[in-house]
Amino acid sequence: MASSSRMPSCFHCHSSSSSTPDHFRNGWRLRSGHHAQLCPPCASLYEEGRFCEAFHKNDPGWRDCNSCGKMVHCGCIVSFNNHLILDCGGINCMECSRLNFLLERNRCISLEPEIRAKESYQESFSQAPVDSQYCPRVTDAELQQVSRNPKATVTPLFEKVLSESDADLKFARLVVPKRCAEAFFPDISDLRGLRIKIQDIEGNEWQFHYRYWLDCGSRVYVLEGLRDHIVSKKWQPGDTVTFYRVEPGGKVVMGLRKTSAGPQIPRI
Repeated sequence: MASSSRMPSCFHCHSSSSSTPDHFRNGWRLRSGHHAQLCPPCASLYEEGRFCEAFHKNDPGWRDCNSCGKMVHCGCIVSFNNHLILDCGGINCMECSRLNFLLERNRCISLEPEIRAKESYQESFSQAPVDSQYCPRVTDAELQQVSRNPKATVTPLFEKVLSESDADLKFARLVVPKRCAEAFFPDISDLRGLRIKIQDIEGNEWQFHYRYWLDCGSRVYVLEGLRDHIVSKKWQPGDTVTFYRVEPGGKVVMGLRKTSAGPQIPRI
């Protein structure tokens, strides 16, 4: 006689398990109010925020985070809680939304005398505010690589961890954090932008197109025309690019620190 109980299966991949129902874990909330029950592999991807990147990579609805450029799958129930829709259009991923909230709160309660008491290197960032996630973390060896001239002064400006879209040859561009762009890059007054020259660590000079577009009334700054540079340096999501200024001369240098763990986002 057939058993009246039905073997539980994963909501996504429909794989069954011979173990007990509590072998499955809660996923996203369904319209019924219940949670999708997922097998351990699917649940792990969901809990790590990589479910859409693994299973919905070719589906429509992907958009760039306005702040960091990370790709977010909008309009999908799985990633419903992974982003905030901005008032005038565009989205921010939850990481940037939380960070912006904390930075704004800390800015409101910070004391000006404490800022003035910091060392000159830290003061440069308070005068031209750079979010803490973009403050450069460089070693002496990296500074020596930037300029082999012992009389040169090397100033780290900012760094950014490459997102999936930053390292994508289809776009061949780098989204530059707004505050960093306005603090350290040339002023641009129209949408056409301008050509700028940036050196790499080896001393090679690259020419990129620096411009912005408007999103929700705010500027989004990008360096475009990076295809050859991305191929040459083998950019991967999770790598870190660091910008420096070298004096005398005011040259801008872009370095690359490879992630030790390889790409943070799997390429399916």
